[in-house]
Amino acid sequence: MLPTRGFPAAVLAASAVVLGAALASQYWGGLAPCELCLIQRWPWGAAIVISFVATMVGSRPALPWVALLLALVFVVSVGLALYHVGVEQHWFAGPTACSGAATAADTVEALKAQILRQQPVRCDEPAWSLWGVSLAGWNLLASILMFGFCLAAFLQRRNPAPRAGIRRGTA
Repeated sequence: MLPTRGFPAAVLAASAVVLGAALASQYWGGLAPCELCLIQRWPWGAAIVISFVATMVGSRPALPWVALLLALVFVVSVGLALYHVGVEQHWFAGPTACSGAATAADTVEALKAQILRQQPVRCDEPAWSLWGVSLAGWNLLASILMFGFCLAAFLQRRNPAPRAGIRRGTA
């Protein structure tokens, strides 16, 4: 069992690493994020804020509820990542701004408006992959792991294991 501040500190560290890697790939690696990539960063930012506050002011009785709240944040993250993976694999239709087919413009103004609306990065084409898994796929894996970690922490703290040894008041 992690100590009172250990669980939120672990979530804080893991979330900072994941979000930091996404930002590093954008600003130092040159990978421009698509619309869905940007949305997928929000749960990680929320997890950082929640776990930071829990690390600073958390108490043992509140820890199970912090773990449950973080598990819910990561359920959202799993859903967003699964949707993005589905868009990349063409299982789902993505947002029209970053994955829809271009429509023909009849006037110069319509063409200009279409170009200005168009996102520079397509959501349905992975910009990078490692071992055949896109960044959205890696985000899905990380989100599932963090959900499992938070759910396990919640369940462990709600139903603590009985301590071995002699109980007081029993003969």
